[in-house]
Amino acid sequence: MNMKDWFEINYIKKDLIIIRECLNKIDPRYYTLYSNIYLIIGTKKSLLIDTGSGLFPLKPIIQNFIEDNPLIVINTHSHFDHIGSNYEFDEIFIHKNELDIINKPMDISFLKTSPNKIVSLYERSNFTLSPAKNPKVLEDNTTFNLGNLKVKILNCPGHSEGSISLYTNRGELFTGDNAHYGAMYLPIKKELPSFIQMIRSLVDLCIKENINQIFPSHEDYNLNKKFLNSLIESLNKIDPNWTYKKFDDFNNCWKIDIGKFIFMIKKE
Repeated sequence: MNMKDWFEINYIKKDLIIIRECLNKIDPRYYTLYSNIYLIIGTKKSLLIDTGSGLFPLKPIIQNFIEDNPLIVINTHSHFDHIGSNYEFDEIFIHKNELDIINKPMDISFLKTSPNKIVSLYERSNFTLSPAKNPKVLEDNTTFNLGNLKVKILNCPGHSEGSISLYTNRGELFTGDNAHYGAMYLPIKKELPSFIQMIRSLVDLCIKENINQIFPSHEDYNLNKKFLNSLIESLNKIDPNWTYKKFDDFNNCWKIDIGKFIFMIKKE
């Protein structure tokens, strides 16, 4: 497999492109089929949301779309499948709580035990992701002006301490790993009420800002706010279904299937 075959590329709009990786081909133990990388092309600047797994070079793909347009690169958080190609870009924005993580090499040797042979490509870097060249602090409520579009940052701790979402002034919300169908990795059980409240705040944001399109970083995309309400409903079923949980050794968390969601709840 090569770079061209690895990335699945689709135009959502003429200035919004989704670049997808099949995370399941890297390691099925994450119960996740797709990772979604988004490229927003503005009239003055472009913005890239996450840099993927780093299995194949991403920058050449991006350059084909933006040419000489200045590029802003943002990590929604610091997990390996979102920061893998950070080193290819001149600077990376990430929330201050996770700046130190992308500022140094990341050990991904846990992938060595994946049943899929494609992970052998990481042997080129000794199962280590290179640090970002120039990491920059991302503050809550920061706004990036792309010319015809404005993109605002919203801190949404829960999936990780520095997780963020982003929304545009034309009604698009990019939730990162804070909300998506499939396997969602959540904080410890006693912190779930705060997580649910965070999702409720995203629903309120959708109403306030007239957001009608939601783009998660995994699985289905171009959703609407009914998806968020469905997520809240399912999250509220975790407690009454707690006796049905199973422990997942690889992810070191409790696993509960509820509807279209697989909730992976961090072990205390």
